[in-house]
Amino acid sequence: MMLPWSIDFAGRLDEHSFESEVLKSNPLGDPHVRPLWVYVPPGYDDDPDRRYPSIYLIQGLTGQLDMWRNRSAFRKNPPELMDELFASGEAPPAILVWVDCWTSLGGSQFIDSPGTGRYHTYLCDEVVPWADANYRTLAEAAHRGIAGKSSGGYGAMVTPMLRPDLFGGLATHAGDALFETCYLPDFRVSVRALRDGYDGSFERFWEDFRSRPPLSKRTDHVLLNDWCMAACYSTDEDGTVHVPYDTQTGKLKPEVWERWLAWDPVRMAARYDEALRSLKAIYIDAGNRDDVYLDLGAEAFRRALEEIGVTDVHYELFDGTHMGIEYRYAMGVKYLAERLTP
Repeated sequence: MMLPWSIDFAGRLDEHSFESEVLKSNPLGDPHVRPLWVYVPPGYDDDPDRRYPSIYLIQGLTGQLDMWRNRSAFRKNPPELMDELFASGEAPPAILVWVDCWTSLGGSQFIDSPGTGRYHTYLCDEVVPWADANYRTLAEAAHRGIAGKSSGGYGAMVTPMLRPDLFGGLATHAGDALFETCYLPDFRVSVRALRDGYDGSFERFWEDFRSRPPLSKRTDHVLLNDWCMAACYSTDEDGTVHVPYDTQTGKLKPEVWERWLAWDPVRMAARYDEALRSLKAIYIDAGNRDDVYLDLGAEAFRRALEEIGVTDVHYELFDGTHMGIEYRYAMGVKYLAERLTP
């Protein structure tokens, strides 16, 4: 029976505060001290000589670390699902590292940008070495994976491409991919919202957004998403953010849109073919009724992998939408734990 409150863990969830050097003076003025959770599986404290693969868990847009504890009706939350997975013996034991890359624009896409901050460097060059130094990880790429959903799924795809020396596996659940299907259709919605409510100005949108309960208007999410993605993908070194369309007409700006497409995992695959071929584990899934059509991005990414000779992939379209799929996370972690364990 599912109890309506938190369970007693079979493993252990350690909660830390991590002081980042690279996030100091970030352009948004967001905190540089971040919560960081580390889960160790049952038996970790019994054998001080045993080492474990590690899996990094990252969140979707607007995600902040404490939201992992959010619970849907009659369901366990992700930390509970992970603990159940390892307590049952269904997966080889692994250390889980839960990383916070929230920004006041909603997220960072887990990349370095003068519009948001150096979140790729924070994850790869600060958190990973810290986890290896403080926990008994198997500190090689072949035993380290990364997993996430939506924007977290995007980060799970691109991080191993950029740093195959650190990550040997990925699990992406409905990750942002094939940008013309997941981002571009909302541009027209954003332009109407800007025209009718903000005189075509994102600055006025943000003034309004921060003056009331956030996400209380129907078009808040598309406007937030467009600006946040532009801050990640198409910001100049001086901090100037460029959206890929005319805010009065919606006419596409090809030179800006190309900057976005350069960050599309479907298009990145050919450029990072060697890195992708080096991975030991690739897990891709999405709901076949995904609200943002990220099932199409999942299929496009799988085909892009196939084109570069990567065919040993777990791929699944399941019956579902973009929401309420937290039960899938344990499946991805199980796959990674199996593939990344020596």
